[in-house]
Amino acid sequence: MINKTNYEYLLSDLSSLKGVGTKTKGLLKKKNINNLFDLLWKLPKSYTDRSLSSKIKDLKIGEIQTVTIIPQKYNFPRIRKLTNRVMCADETGVIECVFFNSYEGYIKKILPLGKEITVSGKIGHFRNKYQITNPKYVSEDSSLIKQTHNKYSLTEGISEKIYNKILNQIINNLPVFSEWHSKSIISKFKNISWNSSIKELHKPENIGNYKSNFYQRLAFDEIFSTFLVNSEIRKKIRKIKKKNKVINLNKQNCIIDKLDFSLTDDQQKSLNEINKDLSSSNKMFRLLQGDVGSGKTIVSLLAAINSINSGFQVSFMAPTEILARQHFNLAKKLFPKNINIALISGKSEYKVKKEILQKLENNKIDIIFGTHAIFQKKVIFKKLGLIIIDEQHKFGVNQRKKLSDKGGSNCDVLLMTATPIPRTLTMTIYGDMDISIIREKPKNRKPIKTYSKLEIKIEDVLKFIKKEINIGNQIFWVCPLIEESKKMDLKNLEDGLESICRHFGTKNYSIGVLHGKMKNENKEFEMERFVKGKTNILVSTTVIEVGVNVPNASVMVIENAERFGLSQLHQLRGRVGRGEYDSYCILMTKGILSADAQTRIKAMVSTNDGFKISEIDLKLRGPGDLLGTKQSGVIDFKLADLTDDVKIFDLAKKMIYLSGLSINCLLYTSPSPRDVEESRMPSSD
Repeated sequence: MINKTNYEYLLSDLSSLKGVGTKTKGLLKKKNINNLFDLLWKLPKSYTDRSLSSKIKDLKIGEIQTVTIIPQKYNFPRIRKLTNRVMCADETGVIECVFFNSYEGYIKKILPLGKEITVSGKIGHFRNKYQITNPKYVSEDSSLIKQTHNKYSLTEGISEKIYNKILNQIINNLPVFSEWHSKSIISKFKNISWNSSIKELHKPENIGNYKSNFYQRLAFDEIFSTFLVNSEIRKKIRKIKKKNKVINLNKQNCIIDKLDFSLTDDQQKSLNEINKDLSSSNKMFRLLQGDVGSGKTIVSLLAAINSINSGFQVSFMAPTEILARQHFNLAKKLFPKNINIALISGKSEYKVKKEILQKLENNKIDIIFGTHAIFQKKVIFKKLGLIIIDEQHKFGVNQRKKLSDKGGSNCDVLLMTATPIPRTLTMTIYGDMDISIIREKPKNRKPIKTYSKLEIKIEDVLKFIKKEINIGNQIFWVCPLIEESKKMDLKNLEDGLESICRHFGTKNYSIGVLHGKMKNENKEFEMERFVKGKTNILVSTTVIEVGVNVPNASVMVIENAERFGLSQLHQLRGRVGRGEYDSYCILMTKGILSADAQTRIKAMVSTNDGFKISEIDLKLRGPGDLLGTKQSGVIDFKLADLTDDVKIFDLAKKMIYLSGLSINCLLYTSPSPRDVEESRMPSSD
């Protein structure tokens, strides 16, 4: 028995448990289970019903059942490798217990002839006889076989029986923890303790009981601990003191006056928030979140010029070279001539790169644009004061912390994302940051008209885009695959390209192609041609999802749109609608759609609001798929639901930020995420 009475108990090594040797410990670690808490926090996915069946004749083939029988005859072949069998019966029929790799002595011990024995296992049928192969439970006392038995997602080599036995050890020895929440908080969950909650959680009858008080209590603790960790990181960043930047609004406004549009209220508000951070003695660590086409870039460039005018250098990182070049060209257009601007690119010659790096180190470059290569060790800044990262959604909380540390104490950090994120998800993954949100679109920006078209109407679509090309507009044509898939009936890129070439011809129309398997330089070449208007139609895969500004691109055609997620469809749609002309998004679909696919298509047609779309997408797919598989630092909650538990998220956030405390509680930061395949619903198999 483990004699620990505090939190150390849950952090005990697995080997402290009876029955956990070196082998079992190694198998558990494969599931990222490293201590008692990890074991306890691995939720049952379903349960096995081992209710006692009164007679053999009532057994159901294929189900796990329990029956009381009398062994009558052994069948042990001379060759040991062959199957051992025991013929058993009751007054209603016969059943055979089959054993693989078991010794005669063991079988005789657990199934003595003529003695009433209760066995449990999966019922099979072979040669007109019932069978139980390798019975899981065998006992003279039927009461010793639990009627319900939790099922967990286990690694190979650990049986349900052993796992449940290990888990019950933890629960039975669970010390009583002092309550870490106030009485007012606990009362919201009917005053149920953490100990009681965790015990209820592992009862088979409670699997999937999400609205119960014990479930909600634990979900609150899970959310609260996540917010607490983010809050602590936030506090540490805010403790870093830096030299205040002096904001010259006159110079900022000179650039604003050059724009051919007025800043939206959201843009102005976000800029004011950033300027306040820049002029503060506390280090800025802020996320600028906005829908596609909302004008984040201009806000970030205004922040950059304010930092430069304060005597600091700026680093501006973009996800692709062509997007970095676009930001570079816009800065050259807007910034005064005395501002030294540079672009570091994979295309740059060695001598050019070397010269740029020397100038950076000597403080002769005010702002540099580039991809992630900017943050290589050889890139040294003399006086870096602001880091700007566009499309930062691939950075998790730990990566963001490292990024913040890299710039030094005087360096502010501004991250941007064009992925609209639901409120609960924003609180979770960006809780370590201050957030500015741009919801408004520029007042001169026309909404994109979105239509759903059956693929049999392809000729009508082709006629429409020919009309658009003839008035000087350009077309994005997106296909889901590069090569033919045997599993899915999808249009591949080659087929799409062939169809378009056949319809338009190549003499009067210029058609480009872009996909992920191309070399970077070839992708850049094709994209540049399209940006410069040399290509009428760009046939592409989703590599253009995070793309550049092409004002003449007026139509986005997406084949097999039912196969895409909502956020991805919205991001793709955002590649058009950036010019003065009416813009269109045409979603090509097959005749029969699933319920989810219908929901996605309907949402796209009904609204251009990325935030509304993200809420729907979150409900349909979950946070991991919404932002990309296993990226973005998304917390994979085991109990808390990002769509249904909004009130609990709000309560946890309120408690953290009102109290401002760092308290001693269980931190739900286990490295073992819920397995993707794991269901929380009960079953009988």
